[in-house]
Amino acid sequence: MKKEIIKDQLNKNGSLNEPFFFMISYDLSRYEIYKLNELPNDIKFELSKNSNFKSLEKITLSKFPIDYSAYKKAFTSIQNHIKEGNSYLLNLTFKTKIDTSLSLDEIYKKAQALFKLKYKDEFVCFSPEKFIEIKKDKIYTYPMKGTIDAKVPNAQTKILNDTKEMAEHTMVVDLLRNDLSIVSSKVRVDKFRYCEKINAGEKELLQISSRISGELKKDWHKKIGDILTSLLPAGSITGTPKKKTVQILDEIENYKRDYYTGIAGIYDGTSLYSFVLIRFIEKIEDIYYYKSGGGITCDSDIKLEYEELQDKIYIPS
Repeated sequence: MKKEIIKDQLNKNGSLNEPFFFMISYDLSRYEIYKLNELPNDIKFELSKNSNFKSLEKITLSKFPIDYSAYKKAFTSIQNHIKEGNSYLLNLTFKTKIDTSLSLDEIYKKAQALFKLKYKDEFVCFSPEKFIEIKKDKIYTYPMKGTIDAKVPNAQTKILNDTKEMAEHTMVVDLLRNDLSIVSSKVRVDKFRYCEKINAGEKELLQISSRISGELKKDWHKKIGDILTSLLPAGSITGTPKKKTVQILDEIENYKRDYYTGIAGIYDGTSLYSFVLIRFIEKIEDIYYYKSGGGITCDSDIKLEYEELQDKIYIPS
């Protein structure tokens, strides 16, 4: 089973206290694990602690989103599952054909984000979302759920007071708090629903996040595989309850997520840093596809969700 193979290899690498890179697909069917000094040239990544990037140039791209009627069919199916009590929050995603004059290498170089990754000639990712960090025997996760156009009058007040956004974010925080409780003790929400500005190509978005922490035993280095595989797939890109929600999404989404909404990161011998593979452009037979989505609850407005799906298709520069 791939999950066991991934777990054992991560545990082994962590036991050696030697820096390594890792990347795991959404369904744990694909993975890459390399010592940092042996990382192939066709895998590039950057991790930054600076989130206040200045836009130097606007990168435009053409979008050809899923037909509204097709989106409505999926949205309606999800609402039916919610009404039946099968799930309360589902992160519905699609792939959108895009046109750009840039190569994957050029996109990787120009994009500005907290986390960047280019994998061979398959995809490029410029993610704003942390998955977990482990520092000084403490584990942290930063669920990111809720966006609004920064130009909307009183945007921050509006999104923080929005009933649907509050419910969606609260459910994700509760899910990830429970997830952290599987691998750590004394789990707590350190910071609830704080607002950050994100450059989204032709517009700026306000993004809502929270911070959750837990305490680990000192031998956590030897159990990196157990920790990561116990938390995957990430709650912020699936929903709650996680197991049933994943089954529903597998039935409704009309494509394979693959590495999209998986995770990647590094262990530097002392600490671990990882991020969710969102804001994602994949190359399939010389055609570019942008994978994006959003959380659906019983209070979701289909037109706003369809718009959010498209708003998230951008290259931050």
